[in-house]
Amino acid sequence: MPTTVTSRGRPVTAAQGNGPTPSANGRKSSRSRKVGRAVAVTGAAGAIGTVLLRALADAPEVGKVLAYDVRRGASEGVLWRVGDVRDPVLAQRLAGMDSVIHLAVDWSLDAAPSARSALNVRGTQTVVTAAAAAGVKRVVIVTSASVYGALPDNAVPLAEDAPLLAVPEGIVADLLEMERVAEDARRVHPGLEVVVVRPAALVGPGVDTLVTRHFSAPRLLSIKDTSPAWQFCHVEDLASALVVAAVADVPPVLTAGSDGYLDQRRIEEISGMKRVEVPAALALATAERLHRVGVTPAPASELAYAMHPLVVSSAGLRALGWRPTHTNEANLEAVLAEVRGATAIAGRRIGKRDAAVAGASAAGATVAVLGAAAFVRAARRARGR
Repeated sequence: MPTTVTSRGRPVTAAQGNGPTPSANGRKSSRSRKVGRAVAVTGAAGAIGTVLLRALADAPEVGKVLAYDVRRGASEGVLWRVGDVRDPVLAQRLAGMDSVIHLAVDWSLDAAPSARSALNVRGTQTVVTAAAAAGVKRVVIVTSASVYGALPDNAVPLAEDAPLLAVPEGIVADLLEMERVAEDARRVHPGLEVVVVRPAALVGPGVDTLVTRHFSAPRLLSIKDTSPAWQFCHVEDLASALVVAAVADVPPVLTAGSDGYLDQRRIEEISGMKRVEVPAALALATAERLHRVGVTPAPASELAYAMHPLVVSSAGLRALGWRPTHTNEANLEAVLAEVRGATAIAGRRIGKRDAAVAGASAAGATVAVLGAAAFVRAARRARGR
């Protein structure tokens, strides 16, 4: 049945009027549904998964939702199964599912790289293999727009088929490997549709990324002679995009982000934060040194995301009628509200317990440079006395 989406990204069909009857609280009960797609979500108890489960519950094309994670989440109206996505028993759990949305990814800023990669890469491989064995029709893998890389000559916006030119370091290395797994799966499992969704920098409740920590710093970093372009994606907009990716006729790669972008001047206007301006060579060298000694969790290559444009078009989703409901301005306000009262020095948050991590494209190395610049200024003042 042909599927379109409303301006808020909600799938609808000509048969929508025959959908389930709302429950007493106005929500559709998944138990009462007789028709619709069966969708499984791995990592369902996380920050993105929680929002996604609500979006799936409201989607008229979805009849059953299986939530899979190492712990049971708070969402009701779905079928919960507890387990590790790297366990081969996953194939049995996915039996009868039409689509799987894979969110069981470790985005932690402070996790051991080997342990993080073991989950991210091997977990993705297992999900794809299990889905193929279970006869699932489609797997949706979430990576990040950061895999394109932030380069001075990037088109604004980038096309979804633009080459992946990011430096394979840190969490971005995991994301590039997950992209490779998706590409290999299309060849090895021709009966399985593999869709990759690449959101812009994620924001929203519970989101703690290198981007949000960038705005926890005492000052905003400005690199001389560069032209950054900031684009965000709210978790609610990502959730509606993932619903479309799970149920509609979509291309193999989708990007999702708010309309347009914010330049450095607009970022400063909205945030009200003062900036520290440093030469690129100094910023990169300082960030590299601080990462090498373990002061910052991000490699110096992450600094590129605060220097050069990285804006995606969301063309594939837009062709299906999807539209983001959050502007970049509103998203930045959400980040500022989320980090209010917290301070991040060298990419490490101080004064606030870390929340669930959900997002990747980042400029966390900038925070390290800010810390270094502060030390330099203090030393100069001391010598001038």
